[in-house]
Amino acid sequence: MEADGALDPVALERELRAAVAADERRERENDAKLRAVRQRVPSYEEFRNIVLASHLKPLEKKDKMGKRRNVLWNPCAAHAKAPQASDVEIPQELDQLPRTSAEFYRDWRRCLKSRKEKYQLLLELGGKALGGIFQADLGFGLLGEFLTVLAENVCHEDRDAILQILQSLSGTKRFGLNMDLLSEPEKESSRDLFRKLRSMSRDYWTTGHPSSPAGCEAEREARVMDSSLQKEAEEERIVVELMKCYQVN
Repeated sequence: MEADGALDPVALERELRAAVAADERRERENDAKLRAVRQRVPSYEEFRNIVLASHLKPLEKKDKMGKRRNVLWNPCAAHAKAPQASDVEIPQELDQLPRTSAEFYRDWRRCLKSRKEKYQLLLELGGKALGGIFQADLGFGLLGEFLTVLAENVCHEDRDAILQILQSLSGTKRFGLNMDLLSEPEKESSRDLFRKLRSMSRDYWTTGHPSSPAGCEAEREARVMDSSLQKEAEEERIVVELMKCYQVN
């Protein structure tokens, strides 16, 4: 909506296109799930691969024979041959951060080549934005990819941001179903992520937390210590609650 209260047709068209794309993706993935069930695939990995590949279009006879055709049969393979950047910043293809689930899914699949780049995108968006983007639905397979990316790249400086991301994702619809559909490697990534988060907390409060300057008054030192213990207990409580949500023993 513009400043004078009038509707912005460009923004409305963008939101409509994003909503249509999200509906098409959801319908396509549901069809793929039903097809996989009818085929009685022998393993979850095969079931998951069928759903993740639901966007692929089969080649027709006219695509295989005759003169050369510049038809992109896999739209998510765009820019696949482009040279990868040497740094780990978000690629320039992302002129702006995604604001809808359709935009996120497109950028996550097309533009981000490495898990480090995907990790940077998650941090750039943060827990609040991710919770808003996926409030209605977290796309199939994304939760497992998020956990894998976070587990591989987590560092102490990002610990609070990662906890916020995990909290926001746990509040999305069908979160329990997405947890049930995690593969064994993804479940192990989740366990590894929480092991690292708890280890970082213990290391910080036992060795890395700055102590009070020498000569401080006993009362002030006691207040600082009490505040530190309270913060440590609160952070531990958050981690333990998240471990329950993410089914980590």
